[in-house]
Amino acid sequence: MQPTLLILAAGMASRYGSLKQIQQFGPSGETIIDYSIYDAISAGFGKIVFIIRENFAAEFKEIFEPKLKGRVEVDYVFQEMDAFVGSHTIPADRTKPWGTAHAILCAKNAINEPFAVINADDFYGTDSFVKMAAFLKNDCKPDVYSVVGYELGKTISEHGSVSRGVCEVGATQNLTAINERTKIYKDGDQIVYEDADGGKHPLSANTPVSMNFWGFHPSVFQLSQDLFTEFLDKNISNPKSEFFIPIVADEFIRRGKGEVKVLPTSAKWFGVTYKEDAPGVQASLSELVKKGEYPDNLWK
Repeated sequence: MQPTLLILAAGMASRYGSLKQIQQFGPSGETIIDYSIYDAISAGFGKIVFIIRENFAAEFKEIFEPKLKGRVEVDYVFQEMDAFVGSHTIPADRTKPWGTAHAILCAKNAINEPFAVINADDFYGTDSFVKMAAFLKNDCKPDVYSVVGYELGKTISEHGSVSRGVCEVGATQNLTAINERTKIYKDGDQIVYEDADGGKHPLSANTPVSMNFWGFHPSVFQLSQDLFTEFLDKNISNPKSEFFIPIVADEFIRRGKGEVKVLPTSAKWFGVTYKEDAPGVQASLSELVKKGEYPDNLWK
């Protein structure tokens, strides 16, 4: 069975200021998502599932359906505020989605096979898709998940802070813990993260981090649903609280349900956290095309 790629594209793009999921960066108008899908198809993924918001579904489909028709199976899932909240009452001041792990949960009825999860606005590189496809086809089990581990220093934006899942890795390349750090940035010649109280803590440039490129067995859906209920019990009144994928991965390990393999890569990440990142993304893609790693028109 071919694995599925789940693309998280429902974010509100609050820092970026526009619908960055469909902004054109490649030489023939390609989005960053186009490059991820191209790499995924080449690596052997057989289905693409987009997590989007219903209010921009028509615009989104108009861009991607003509490109992908006849190349790969495509499905769409909406991440809406009331999905899987059960008997909880959503506060009136809650305006943002519940987070990346909630987005995965929203795909529960669309995926029945091992699958990978990526962000829509991150460029991951061919090597990561090849390694993930091999894992999903050969090693993924109800008690064995995976995450691609990037070197922190190769994932920093020059234009502001970023969020990263900071990984602790054991001797057998198993993830032992993951902590979501929501404010990582360069401070002089150091990389630091800030905690909730504003305290600064240094991080090595070689620290393995998650860029939200995960490999899961469908068993993750029930775990996510159970954990989301627990999350709402504790955080329903906090309008800024988010249910992140690392919460699920960390609890999967902590509760003894299985192991998460870290798939290392030395690839350099790039993405569009901020508008100022856009020229660098365009230049990086142009360079990859010039080197022959991608055609100048992905879907020609």
